Amino acid sequence: MDSKKIEKISRALADPHRLRILDQFRKNSNPVYCSEVHDVLDLAQPSISHHLKQLVDADLLIPEKEGRNLKYNLNQKVLGEYISFLNALKG
Repeated sequence: MDSKKIEKISRALADPHRLRILDQFRKNSNPVYCSEVHDVLDLAQPSISHHLKQLVDADLLIPEKEGRNLKYNLNQKVLGEYISFLNALKG
């Protein structure tokens, strides 16, 4: 994993709302819809969309179009690579 990707993921994870969004994915093995995230966070829809976009841009979430809606899956591969990088830091 290159340093730019690590930086992008780290920035995406630096927001408490995004951490709560990822926690929602951890609890749910099925794809999560934007409306489900809205039920968990007390934020306006545009704010939730912004946070989801940041997580998608960092490759932590994989969007999938379903009709007019988007559903998201956690990108286990990228998350695993990031965790492996962090574990390697502690030596």
